[in-house]
Amino acid sequence: MHLVIDGYGADVAILESPDAIYRFLDEYPDAIGMTKITPPHVFVYAGQNPQDVGVSGFVLIAESHISVHTFPRRGYVNIDVFSCKEFDTGRALAELRDRFGLQQVRSWTLERGLEYSDPAVALREMDSERAALVQRT
Repeated sequence: MHLVIDGYGADVAILESPDAIYRFLDEYPDAIGMTKITPPHVFVYAGQNPQDVGVSGFVLIAESHISVHTFPRRGYVNIDVFSCKEFDTGRALAELRDRFGLQQVRSWTLERGLEYSDPAVALREMDSERAALVQRT
C-alpha cells in the first residue's frame, strides 16, 4: 500500500522545524505499527523561490519508507507512507492530522505489487520471467 497525503493549513512552526520533522519521522512508524530500521534523515531546503523553502525527510522502515516534504510559507505538507504490509490508513491519517494540525487533507491509496499479493500469482509471474530469461540466453 502507498498512502499519499497532501495536507493543508498545517502548523507553520512544525513545518519549518527540522527537529519537529525528525521527531515525527522517529515516532510515526511505531504509531502506525511499522518497524523503523534507520534513524530519520532530515534536510532543510532554501531554493531561489521563497515559496519553496522547507524541510524534507525520510525514514526507512522494514516495510518500505515514509517521506515528508514541507512548505511552511504555504502551510502545506506532502507525506508518503509506502508499505508492503497492510496498515490502517484511517489511523495513519488521524495521526497526521493531529501531529501537523492539518485543517484539510487530500489522500490517495495506491495498491502496488498486486501480482505478488497472492502466492500462486507470484509463482506464475516468476516462472514466466524465468522462461523469458532462458529464451534470451
